[in-house]
Amino acid sequence: MEISSAASGLAALAHEGRLSTFRLLVQTGPEGMAAGEIARRLGVLSNTLSANLNVLSHAGLVQSRRDGRSIIYTAQYDAMRELLAFLMEDCCGGSPEICAPLLAIASKSCAGEGACA
Repeated sequence: MEISSAASGLAALAHEGRLSTFRLLVQTGPEGMAAGEIARRLGVLSNTLSANLNVLSHAGLVQSRRDGRSIIYTAQYDAMRELLAFLMEDCCGGSPEICAPLLAIASKSCAGEGACA
């Protein structure tokens, strides 16, 4: 991943509303969630959600598809993995114990989750 792509992804996530939206979509899984349901779950106005989803989409972190009258949003797990890998690729500096707790968290969080594979 290039540093400009990483910076774009991190900038998109550096906002409470966008981070909450992205986390909800990650938790939802590959089936995604309709925009209206996201707004209801997060308690945000539809125009605010639309702006947040637009920023996340431009950063490549979410994707949308039409399903009848609804627009369904999904987290882009490949982009999330690339961003996390970018953040960790220089981790440890020859001391693996530094990153061991992060690997344990990732293993625990992804137990039984297809999105983490």
